[in-house]
Amino acid sequence: MSPEQPLWQEILGGESKTLELKGQLPKGNQLAKTLIAFANSSGGKLVLGVNDQRQIAGVQTDEFELMDQIASIAHDQCHPSLMPTIYLETLQGKTLVVIQVYRGSQLPYHLRAKGRDAGTYIRLGATNRQASLEMIHELERQRLHQSFDEQTAWDASLQTLELAPLQRAFEQAGKPLSTARMRSLKLIRTEQGQDYPSHGLMILLGQYEQVEIKCSRFKGTNMTVFLDKKEYRGDLFSQLEGSEAFIKNHLHLKAEIHGLQRTETYEIPIPAIREALVNAVVHRDYSNAGRDIKVGIYDDIVNIVSPGGLPNGLTLGDALAGRSEIRNKVIARVFRELGYIEQWGSGMARIRDLCQQAGSDAPTFAETGDFFDIEFHRTEAAATGGSIGGEIGGEIGGEKVVQAKLTHRQQAVLALIEQNPRMTHQEMAAQLGINASALQKHLNKLKAAGAIERIGGTRGYWKVNV
Repeated sequence: MSPEQPLWQEILGGESKTLELKGQLPKGNQLAKTLIAFANSSGGKLVLGVNDQRQIAGVQTDEFELMDQIASIAHDQCHPSLMPTIYLETLQGKTLVVIQVYRGSQLPYHLRAKGRDAGTYIRLGATNRQASLEMIHELERQRLHQSFDEQTAWDASLQTLELAPLQRAFEQAGKPLSTARMRSLKLIRTEQGQDYPSHGLMILLGQYEQVEIKCSRFKGTNMTVFLDKKEYRGDLFSQLEGSEAFIKNHLHLKAEIHGLQRTETYEIPIPAIREALVNAVVHRDYSNAGRDIKVGIYDDIVNIVSPGGLPNGLTLGDALAGRSEIRNKVIARVFRELGYIEQWGSGMARIRDLCQQAGSDAPTFAETGDFFDIEFHRTEAAATGGSIGGEIGGEIGGEKVVQAKLTHRQQAVLALIEQNPRMTHQEMAAQLGINASALQKHLNKLKAAGAIERIGGTRGYWKVNV
Protein backbone atom coordinates (compact mmCIF):
# COMPACT_ATOMS: atom_id res chain seq x y z
CA MET A 1 0.00 0.00 0.00
CA SER A 2 1.35 3.39 -0.96
CA PRO A 3 1.33 5.88 1.96
CA GLU A 4 0.34 8.53 -0.57
CA GLN A 5 -2.89 6.72 -1.46
CA PRO A 6 -5.61 9.43 -1.24
CA LEU A 7 -8.14 7.41 0.79
CA TRP A 8 -5.47 6.40 3.31
CA GLN A 9 -4.48 10.06 3.76
CA GLU A 10 -8.13 10.97 4.36
CA ILE A 11 -8.52 8.22 6.96
CA LEU A 12 -5.37 9.36 8.78
CA GLY A 13 -6.89 12.83 9.02
CA GLY A 14 -9.87 11.42 10.92
CA GLU A 15 -13.58 12.09 10.64
CA SER A 16 -14.65 15.50 9.40
CA LYS A 17 -17.43 17.40 7.71
CA THR A 18 -16.92 15.26 4.61
CA LEU A 19 -15.71 11.94 6.05
CA GLU A 20 -17.23 9.33 8.37
CA LEU A 21 -15.54 6.05 9.33
CA LYS A 22 -17.38 2.92 10.49
CA GLY A 23 -16.24 -0.60 11.32
CA GLN A 24 -19.45 -2.09 9.94
CA LEU A 25 -22.78 -1.04 8.44
CA PRO A 26 -24.57 1.28 10.92
CA LYS A 27 -27.79 -0.07 12.38
CA GLY A 28 -31.30 1.29 11.91
CA ASN A 29 -31.52 4.57 10.07
CA GLN A 30 -28.02 5.79 11.00
CA LEU A 31 -26.65 5.16 7.52
CA ALA A 32 -29.54 7.05 5.92
CA LYS A 33 -29.00 9.97 8.32
CA THR A 34 -25.36 10.23 7.29
CA LEU A 35 -26.15 10.04 3.58
CA ILE A 36 -28.83 12.72 3.99
CA ALA A 37 -26.51 14.96 6.03
CA PHE A 38 -23.82 14.72 3.34
CA ALA A 39 -26.32 15.45 0.56
CA ASN A 40 -27.65 18.51 2.41
CA SER A 41 -24.18 19.84 3.21
CA SER A 42 -20.90 19.52 1.29
CA GLY A 43 -21.13 15.90 0.19
CA GLY A 44 -18.77 13.34 1.65
CA LYS A 45 -17.61 9.75 2.02
CA LEU A 46 -18.65 7.06 4.47
CA VAL A 47 -15.99 4.34 4.67
CA LEU A 48 -16.92 0.91 6.07
CA GLY A 49 -14.16 -1.31 7.47
CA VAL A 50 -12.23 1.21 9.63
CA ASN A 51 -12.42 0.87 13.42
CA ASP A 52 -12.54 3.64 16.05
CA GLN A 53 -8.71 3.77 16.21
CA ARG A 54 -8.57 4.43 12.43
CA GLN A 55 -7.15 0.95 11.88
CA ILE A 56 -8.00 -0.89 8.68
CA ALA A 57 -10.12 -3.88 9.72
CA GLY A 58 -11.93 -4.52 6.45
CA VAL A 59 -15.57 -5.50 6.02
CA GLN A 60 -16.52 -8.86 7.48
CA THR A 61 -19.51 -9.73 5.27
CA ASP A 62 -20.03 -10.35 1.57
CA GLU A 63 -19.04 -7.08 -0.09
CA PHE A 64 -21.55 -7.27 -2.94
CA GLU A 65 -24.50 -8.06 -0.69
CA LEU A 66 -23.43 -5.14 1.48
CA MET A 67 -23.32 -2.79 -1.52
CA ASP A 68 -26.84 -3.90 -2.56
CA GLN A 69 -28.08 -3.30 0.99
CA ILE A 70 -26.61 0.23 1.01
CA ALA A 71 -28.18 1.06 -2.35
CA SER A 72 -31.58 -0.11 -1.07
CA ILE A 73 -31.32 2.05 2.08
CA ALA A 74 -30.38 5.11 0.01
CA HIS A 75 -33.34 4.56 -2.27
CA ASP A 76 -35.99 3.47 0.25
CA GLN A 77 -35.23 5.49 3.40
CA CYS A 78 -34.08 8.80 1.87
CA HIS A 79 -36.37 11.29 0.18
CA PRO A 80 -35.81 12.37 -2.48
CA SER A 81 -34.07 9.07 -3.16
CA LEU A 82 -30.28 9.20 -3.22
CA MET A 83 -28.01 7.39 -5.66
CA PRO A 84 -24.58 7.38 -4.01
CA THR A 85 -21.49 6.02 -5.72
CA ILE A 86 -20.58 2.76 -3.94
CA TYR A 87 -17.25 1.09 -4.63
CA LEU A 88 -14.60 -1.17 -3.10
CA GLU A 89 -11.07 -0.18 -2.22
CA THR A 90 -8.26 -2.32 -0.85
CA LEU A 91 -5.92 -1.01 1.87
CA GLN A 92 -3.39 -3.12 3.77
CA GLY A 93 -4.73 -6.17 1.97
CA LYS A 94 -8.24 -5.65 3.34
CA THR A 95 -11.41 -4.60 1.55
CA LEU A 96 -13.23 -1.38 2.39
CA VAL A 97 -16.62 -0.26 1.11
CA VAL A 98 -16.68 3.44 0.20
CA ILE A 99 -19.99 5.30 -0.15
CA GLN A 100 -19.52 8.61 -1.97
CA VAL A 101 -22.36 11.15 -1.70
CA TYR A 102 -22.35 14.44 -3.58
CA ARG A 103 -24.20 17.56 -2.52
CA GLY A 104 -27.72 17.20 -3.85
CA SER A 105 -29.76 19.53 -6.04
CA GLN A 106 -33.20 18.63 -4.62
CA LEU A 107 -32.68 20.08 -1.13
CA PRO A 108 -33.68 19.39 1.55
CA TYR A 109 -33.20 15.61 1.75
CA HIS A 110 -34.84 13.85 4.69
CA LEU A 111 -35.79 10.49 6.17
CA ARG A 112 -38.89 9.30 4.33
CA ALA A 113 -40.41 7.81 7.52
CA LYS A 114 -40.02 11.01 9.58
CA GLY A 115 -40.95 13.63 7.00
CA ARG A 116 -39.21 16.89 6.18
CA ASP A 117 -39.55 18.78 9.47
CA ALA A 118 -38.35 15.94 11.75
CA GLY A 119 -36.18 13.97 9.33
CA THR A 120 -33.82 16.51 7.76
CA TYR A 121 -30.16 16.25 8.80
CA ILE A 122 -27.09 18.35 8.11
CA ARG A 123 -23.39 17.81 8.72
CA LEU A 124 -21.73 19.94 11.41
CA GLY A 125 -18.09 19.07 11.95
CA ALA A 126 -17.89 15.27 12.21
CA THR A 127 -21.48 14.83 13.42
CA ASN A 128 -24.96 14.61 11.92
CA ARG A 129 -27.41 17.13 13.35
CA GLN A 130 -31.16 17.34 12.92
CA ALA A 131 -31.81 20.53 11.00
CA SER A 132 -33.80 23.32 12.62
CA LEU A 133 -36.79 24.76 10.80
CA GLU A 134 -34.68 27.83 9.94
CA MET A 135 -32.03 25.61 8.35
CA ILE A 136 -34.68 23.68 6.40
CA HIS A 137 -35.96 26.95 4.99
CA GLU A 138 -32.39 27.91 4.10
CA LEU A 139 -31.92 24.62 2.25
CA GLU A 140 -35.13 25.29 0.33
CA ARG A 141 -33.84 28.75 -0.62
CA GLN A 142 -30.60 27.18 -1.81
CA ARG A 143 -32.55 24.80 -4.05
CA LEU A 144 -34.31 27.82 -5.59
CA HIS A 145 -31.05 29.82 -5.77
CA GLN A 146 -32.50 32.50 -3.51
CA SER A 147 -31.02 34.16 -0.45
CA PHE A 148 -32.76 35.23 2.74
CA ASP A 149 -31.79 38.88 2.26
CA GLU A 150 -33.40 38.96 -1.22
CA GLN A 151 -36.81 38.08 0.16
CA THR A 152 -39.52 40.59 1.03
CA ALA A 153 -39.84 41.83 4.61
CA TRP A 154 -43.63 41.72 4.64
CA ASP A 155 -44.05 43.06 8.18
CA ALA A 156 -41.96 46.21 7.59
CA SER A 157 -42.98 49.57 6.17
CA LEU A 158 -40.66 51.23 3.69
CA GLN A 159 -42.09 54.66 4.55
CA THR A 160 -41.05 54.48 8.22
CA LEU A 161 -37.43 53.41 7.62
CA GLU A 162 -34.63 55.90 8.24
CA LEU A 163 -32.48 55.54 5.13
CA ALA A 164 -29.93 58.24 6.05
CA PRO A 165 -27.08 55.84 7.05
CA LEU A 166 -27.33 53.98 3.74
CA GLN A 167 -27.66 57.18 1.73
CA ARG A 168 -24.60 58.58 3.49
CA ALA A 169 -22.54 55.49 2.66
CA PHE A 170 -23.45 55.72 -1.04
CA GLU A 171 -22.76 59.48 -1.16
CA GLN A 172 -19.30 58.93 0.34
CA ALA A 173 -18.67 56.44 -2.46
CA GLY A 174 -19.78 59.02 -5.03
CA LYS A 175 -22.90 57.02 -5.93
CA PRO A 176 -26.13 58.75 -4.90
CA LEU A 177 -28.77 56.28 -3.73
CA SER A 178 -31.74 56.67 -6.03
CA THR A 179 -34.93 54.63 -5.92
CA ALA A 180 -33.93 53.01 -9.21
CA ARG A 181 -30.59 51.94 -7.71
CA MET A 182 -32.35 50.54 -4.64
CA ARG A 183 -34.58 48.45 -6.90
CA SER A 184 -31.67 47.15 -8.97
CA LEU A 185 -29.84 46.16 -5.76
CA LYS A 186 -33.04 44.44 -4.52
CA LEU A 187 -33.25 46.69 -1.49
CA ILE A 188 -36.84 47.42 -2.51
CA ARG A 189 -39.28 44.71 -3.61
CA THR A 190 -42.61 45.48 -5.30
CA GLU A 191 -45.36 43.05 -4.39
CA GLN A 192 -48.95 43.45 -5.61
CA GLY A 193 -48.30 47.05 -6.61
CA GLN A 194 -46.84 48.07 -3.23
CA ASP A 195 -43.17 48.67 -2.30
CA TYR A 196 -41.65 46.78 0.62
CA PRO A 197 -38.11 46.64 1.99
CA SER A 198 -36.19 43.43 1.46
CA HIS A 199 -34.61 41.62 4.39
CA GLY A 200 -31.31 42.93 2.99
CA LEU A 201 -32.35 46.54 3.46
CA MET A 202 -33.58 45.79 6.98
CA ILE A 203 -30.26 44.11 7.81
CA LEU A 204 -28.16 46.95 6.39
CA LEU A 205 -30.10 49.40 8.56
CA GLY A 206 -29.77 47.18 11.64
CA GLN A 207 -33.51 46.67 12.08
CA TYR A 208 -33.33 43.07 13.33
CA GLU A 209 -32.22 41.96 16.79
CA GLN A 210 -29.63 39.54 15.41
CA VAL A 211 -27.87 42.33 13.50
CA GLU A 212 -25.29 43.05 16.19
CA ILE A 213 -21.58 42.75 16.92
CA LYS A 214 -20.55 42.00 20.51
CA CYS A 215 -16.96 42.87 21.39
CA SER A 216 -15.17 41.78 24.56
CA ARG A 217 -11.65 42.15 25.95
CA PHE A 218 -10.83 39.21 28.20
CA LYS A 219 -8.09 38.91 30.79
CA GLY A 220 -5.67 36.11 30.00
CA THR A 221 -6.21 33.51 27.31
CA ASN A 222 -9.78 32.35 28.00
CA MET A 223 -13.25 33.76 28.65
CA THR A 224 -12.99 33.61 32.43
CA VAL A 225 -12.67 37.33 33.18
CA PHE A 226 -13.53 40.19 30.88
CA LEU A 227 -12.10 43.69 31.18
CA ASP A 228 -14.19 45.58 28.66
CA LYS A 229 -17.33 44.93 26.65
CA LYS A 230 -19.28 46.81 23.99
CA GLU A 231 -22.31 45.86 21.92
CA TYR A 232 -22.73 47.59 18.56
CA ARG A 233 -26.17 47.88 16.97
CA GLY A 234 -27.62 50.13 14.28
CA ASP A 235 -26.62 50.16 10.63
CA LEU A 236 -23.86 47.78 9.50
CA PHE A 237 -21.48 50.59 8.58
CA SER A 238 -21.47 52.11 12.08
CA GLN A 239 -21.15 48.61 13.57
CA LEU A 240 -18.01 48.02 11.51
CA GLU A 241 -16.55 51.38 12.56
CA GLY A 242 -17.31 50.79 16.23
CA SER A 243 -15.91 47.24 16.22
CA GLU A 244 -12.72 48.32 14.48
CA ALA A 245 -12.25 51.14 17.01
CA PHE A 246 -12.80 48.71 19.91
CA ILE A 247 -10.15 46.33 18.57
CA LYS A 248 -7.66 49.16 17.98
CA ASN A 249 -8.20 50.34 21.54
CA HIS A 250 -7.01 46.97 22.88
CA LEU A 251 -4.06 46.32 20.56
CA HIS A 252 -0.47 47.36 21.17
CA LEU A 253 1.24 49.97 19.04
CA LYS A 254 4.86 49.53 18.09
CA ALA A 255 7.00 52.49 17.06
CA GLU A 256 9.85 52.47 14.56
CA ILE A 257 12.17 55.33 13.66
CA HIS A 258 13.41 55.62 10.09
CA GLY A 259 15.73 58.61 9.80
CA LEU A 260 13.82 61.48 11.36
CA GLN A 261 10.45 59.82 10.85
CA ARG A 262 8.66 57.97 13.63
CA THR A 263 6.00 55.49 12.48
CA GLU A 264 3.56 53.60 14.65
CA THR A 265 1.88 50.37 13.60
CA TYR A 266 -0.47 47.98 15.34
CA GLU A 267 0.69 44.49 16.28
CA ILE A 268 -1.96 43.10 13.88
CA PRO A 269 -2.44 44.99 10.59
CA ILE A 270 -5.69 46.92 10.79
CA PRO A 271 -6.54 46.39 7.08
CA ALA A 272 -6.56 42.62 7.79
CA ILE A 273 -8.83 43.15 10.83
CA ARG A 274 -11.13 45.34 8.72
CA GLU A 275 -11.29 42.72 5.96
CA ALA A 276 -12.18 40.01 8.51
CA LEU A 277 -14.95 42.15 10.01
CA VAL A 278 -16.38 42.85 6.55
CA ASN A 279 -16.27 39.13 5.73
CA ALA A 280 -18.13 38.34 8.94
CA VAL A 281 -20.82 40.93 8.25
CA VAL A 282 -21.29 39.99 4.59
CA HIS A 283 -21.23 36.20 4.88
CA ARG A 284 -22.87 35.41 8.23
CA ASP A 285 -26.30 33.77 8.59
CA TYR A 286 -28.97 36.40 9.30
CA SER A 287 -31.97 34.09 8.97
CA ASN A 288 -31.62 32.70 12.50
CA ALA A 289 -32.58 35.26 15.17
CA GLY A 290 -30.76 35.27 18.49
CA ARG A 291 -27.23 34.85 17.09
CA ASP A 292 -24.71 37.58 16.47
CA ILE A 293 -21.08 38.22 15.54
CA LYS A 294 -18.66 38.03 18.46
CA VAL A 295 -15.23 39.60 18.70
CA GLY A 296 -13.02 38.33 21.51
CA ILE A 297 -9.67 39.92 22.34
CA TYR A 298 -7.38 37.79 24.52
CA ASP A 299 -3.77 38.16 25.55
CA ASP A 300 -2.68 35.87 22.71
CA ILE A 301 -5.29 36.23 19.94
CA VAL A 302 -8.04 38.34 18.43
CA ASN A 303 -10.95 36.05 17.57
CA ILE A 304 -13.81 36.97 15.20
CA VAL A 305 -16.69 34.47 15.18
CA SER A 306 -19.65 34.69 12.82
CA PRO A 307 -22.74 32.43 12.95
CA GLY A 308 -23.68 30.15 10.11
CA GLY A 309 -20.50 28.37 9.12
CA LEU A 310 -19.53 28.27 5.45
CA PRO A 311 -22.47 28.71 3.04
CA ASN A 312 -24.02 26.44 0.42
CA GLY A 313 -21.90 23.33 0.90
CA LEU A 314 -18.58 25.16 0.78
CA THR A 315 -15.70 23.45 2.59
CA LEU A 316 -12.82 25.21 4.31
CA GLY A 317 -10.44 23.91 1.65
CA ASP A 318 -12.67 25.38 -1.08
CA ALA A 319 -12.82 28.75 0.67
CA LEU A 320 -9.05 28.93 1.22
CA ALA A 321 -8.54 28.08 -2.45
CA GLY A 322 -10.61 31.14 -3.43
CA ARG A 323 -13.96 29.55 -4.28
CA SER A 324 -16.83 31.92 -3.53
CA GLU A 325 -20.39 31.11 -2.47
CA ILE A 326 -22.56 34.09 -1.55
CA ARG A 327 -25.05 33.54 1.27
CA ASN A 328 -26.34 37.15 1.36
CA LYS A 329 -26.62 38.36 -2.22
CA VAL A 330 -28.13 41.78 -1.46
CA ILE A 331 -25.63 42.68 1.24
CA ALA A 332 -22.73 41.40 -0.87
CA ARG A 333 -23.84 43.49 -3.87
CA VAL A 334 -24.10 46.62 -1.73
CA PHE A 335 -20.68 46.11 -0.15
CA ARG A 336 -19.17 45.44 -3.57
CA GLU A 337 -20.83 48.60 -4.92
CA LEU A 338 -19.38 50.63 -2.04
CA GLY A 339 -15.85 49.23 -2.47
CA TYR A 340 -15.72 47.10 0.68
CA ILE A 341 -15.23 43.99 -1.47
CA GLU A 342 -12.65 43.97 -4.26
CA GLN A 343 -13.47 40.63 -5.90
CA TRP A 344 -15.43 37.54 -4.96
CA GLY A 345 -13.54 34.83 -3.10
CA SER A 346 -10.51 37.01 -2.32
CA GLY A 347 -11.24 37.73 1.36
CA MET A 348 -9.21 34.99 3.07
CA ALA A 349 -6.28 35.31 0.69
CA ARG A 350 -6.25 39.07 1.21
CA ILE A 351 -6.28 38.67 5.01
CA ARG A 352 -3.33 36.27 4.83
CA ASP A 353 -1.43 38.53 2.43
CA LEU A 354 -1.95 41.62 4.59
CA CYS A 355 -0.63 39.77 7.65
CA GLN A 356 2.35 38.45 5.69
CA GLN A 357 3.19 41.91 4.33
CA ALA A 358 3.13 43.32 7.86
CA GLY A 359 5.37 40.54 9.19
CA SER A 360 2.59 39.13 11.39
CA ASP A 361 1.82 35.46 11.94
CA ALA A 362 -0.64 33.92 9.50
CA PRO A 363 -4.19 33.92 10.88
CA THR A 364 -6.05 30.68 11.59
CA PHE A 365 -9.34 29.95 9.83
CA ALA A 366 -11.71 27.29 11.14
CA GLU A 367 -15.28 26.12 10.73
CA THR A 368 -16.45 25.04 14.18
CA GLY A 369 -19.91 23.52 14.10
CA ASP A 370 -22.27 26.17 12.78
CA PHE A 371 -19.79 29.03 13.24
CA PHE A 372 -16.83 30.39 11.34
CA ASP A 373 -13.72 31.52 13.24
CA ILE A 374 -10.81 33.74 12.31
CA GLU A 375 -7.98 33.97 14.85
CA PHE A 376 -5.29 36.63 14.57
CA HIS A 377 -2.22 35.80 16.64
CA ARG A 378 -0.92 38.68 18.70
CA THR A 379 2.79 39.41 18.47
CA GLU A 380 2.96 41.11 21.85
CA ALA A 381 1.13 39.37 24.68
CA ALA A 382 -0.49 41.62 27.24
CA ALA A 383 1.41 41.96 30.48
CA THR A 384 -1.52 40.63 32.50
CA GLY A 385 -1.57 37.22 30.69
CA GLY A 386 -2.76 33.97 32.20
CA SER A 387 -6.06 32.79 33.52
CA ILE A 388 -7.58 33.72 36.86
CA GLY A 389 -8.80 31.31 39.50
CA GLY A 390 -10.45 31.90 42.84
CA GLU A 391 -13.68 33.40 44.15
CA ILE A 392 -16.61 34.83 42.25
CA GLY A 393 -17.23 38.55 42.49
CA GLY A 394 -16.03 42.04 41.77
CA GLU A 395 -16.62 44.45 38.91
CA ILE A 396 -14.44 45.83 36.15
CA GLY A 397 -15.80 48.68 34.07
CA GLY A 398 -19.18 48.27 35.76
CA GLU A 399 -19.53 44.67 34.54
CA LYS A 400 -19.80 41.49 36.59
CA VAL A 401 -16.57 39.49 36.65
CA VAL A 402 -16.61 35.71 37.00
CA GLN A 403 -13.29 34.48 38.38
CA ALA A 404 -12.96 30.74 37.81
CA LYS A 405 -10.68 28.78 35.56
CA LEU A 406 -12.65 27.09 32.78
CA THR A 407 -11.44 24.17 30.73
CA HIS A 408 -11.69 24.12 26.94
CA ARG A 409 -14.63 21.70 27.23
CA GLN A 410 -16.46 24.04 29.63
CA GLN A 411 -15.84 26.93 27.24
CA ALA A 412 -17.36 24.80 24.47
CA VAL A 413 -20.44 24.13 26.64
CA LEU A 414 -20.70 27.87 27.28
CA ALA A 415 -20.52 28.60 23.55
CA LEU A 416 -23.32 26.10 22.83
CA ILE A 417 -25.54 27.71 25.46
CA GLU A 418 -24.87 31.16 23.99
CA GLN A 419 -25.84 29.77 20.59
CA ASN A 420 -29.10 28.26 21.88
CA PRO A 421 -30.08 28.93 25.53
CA ARG A 422 -32.85 26.32 25.26
CA MET A 423 -30.61 23.53 23.97
CA THR A 424 -31.34 20.26 25.78
CA HIS A 425 -28.80 18.21 27.70
CA GLN A 426 -29.05 15.47 25.08
CA GLU A 427 -28.37 17.90 22.23
CA MET A 428 -25.36 19.42 24.00
CA ALA A 429 -23.89 16.02 24.86
CA ALA A 430 -24.37 14.78 21.28
CA GLN A 431 -22.75 17.86 19.76
CA LEU A 432 -19.76 17.64 22.11
CA GLY A 433 -19.42 13.87 21.73
CA ILE A 434 -19.63 13.17 25.48
CA ASN A 435 -22.09 11.30 27.70
CA ALA A 436 -24.82 12.91 29.82
CA SER A 437 -22.99 12.51 33.15
CA ALA A 438 -19.84 14.19 31.84
CA LEU A 439 -21.94 17.06 30.48
CA GLN A 440 -23.67 17.48 33.85
CA LYS A 441 -20.30 17.85 35.57
CA HIS A 442 -19.35 20.67 33.20
CA LEU A 443 -22.71 22.39 33.74
CA ASN A 444 -22.29 22.12 37.52
CA LYS A 445 -18.84 23.70 37.25
CA LEU A 446 -20.18 26.57 35.15
CA LYS A 447 -23.06 27.13 37.58
CA ALA A 448 -20.70 27.07 40.58
CA ALA A 449 -18.50 29.64 38.85
CA GLY A 450 -21.48 31.89 38.25
CA ALA A 451 -20.96 31.69 34.50
CA ILE A 452 -24.50 30.38 33.89
CA GLU A 453 -27.76 30.05 35.75
CA ARG A 454 -30.94 28.11 35.05
CA ILE A 455 -34.10 30.16 34.55
CA GLY A 456 -37.22 28.03 35.04
CA GLY A 457 -37.41 24.27 35.34
CA THR A 458 -37.23 21.59 32.69
CA ARG A 459 -38.96 23.88 30.20
CA GLY A 460 -36.77 26.84 31.09
CA TYR A 461 -33.53 28.12 29.60
CA TRP A 462 -29.93 28.94 30.47
CA LYS A 463 -28.79 32.50 31.15
CA VAL A 464 -25.12 33.32 30.46
CA ASN A 465 -23.54 35.79 32.91
CA VAL A 466 -20.13 36.31 31.26
